[in-house]
Amino acid sequence: MTDAAALPGQPRGSVLSGPATARAVSVLAPNPSPMTLDGTNTWIVSEPDSELAVVIDPGPLDDVHLEAVVAAAGKAGKRVALTLLTHGHADHAEGAARFAELTRTSVRALDPALRLGDEGLAAGDVITTGGLELRVVPTPGHTADSLCFHLPADRAVLTGDTILGRGTTVVAHPDGRLGDYLDSLRRLRSLAVDDGVRTVLPGHGPVLDDAQGAVEFYLAHRAHRLAQVETAVENGLRTPSEVVAEVYAAVDRSLWPAAELSVRAQLEYLSEHGLI
Repeated sequence: MTDAAALPGQPRGSVLSGPATARAVSVLAPNPSPMTLDGTNTWIVSEPDSELAVVIDPGPLDDVHLEAVVAAAGKAGKRVALTLLTHGHADHAEGAARFAELTRTSVRALDPALRLGDEGLAAGDVITTGGLELRVVPTPGHTADSLCFHLPADRAVLTGDTILGRGTTVVAHPDGRLGDYLDSLRRLRSLAVDDGVRTVLPGHGPVLDDAQGAVEFYLAHRAHRLAQVETAVENGLRTPSEVVAEVYAAVDRSLWPAAELSVRAQLEYLSEHGLI
């Protein structure tokens, strides 16, 4: 869920649908919009020699798309054995229950309300379906329930809406909190610096081949926006809508409602830290 188009200096990516790494294949959902970019990336992840696959973020409730995901797995000789969610926004999770029916799988998520089955997801969990290794990385901020999945064998991380392939993401206040989001970005930077993660497999937009560069860009962008919001308040602007009109003037107006969520999160952060 984005609040901006591609920005100057942002790392560029490639691949909108199809194989992205040795273990990850994307199927693009037919739900393009200013908020979802080209659509939602549904990810099929599996060991190359395994018959079992894990699907991350089935996407919207669209039978054509959900059946296309099943077909893509089958074409690769895989059976979907597990469904995972990065978070509960409808463009990622609305189709999960129907997808679980089609594949007879459980759905694991951080939020108990999204689960189908007895198991959830938590920090430190490791998914081992079909010999795959996926490590659960808590990354709250976009939403309180946001997770990423570290795929060590491919030096990749599946980021949902925490990092996008193009533009920047919304801190969806009040559920999303800027302080949490900045901590999550630093956690992802550690994966790049300390654990060798190179590739970002996002929930929207193209694959990014410079994970550290993407995280550094996001951190710099957030710092810049925060400084702009602080200056706007110092200049007498008080309401979130006034701040959006000043700070996001160059952004398409269709994205201003999303930008206002981020501004509310920024104002809360500045207030909590005694900066306004």
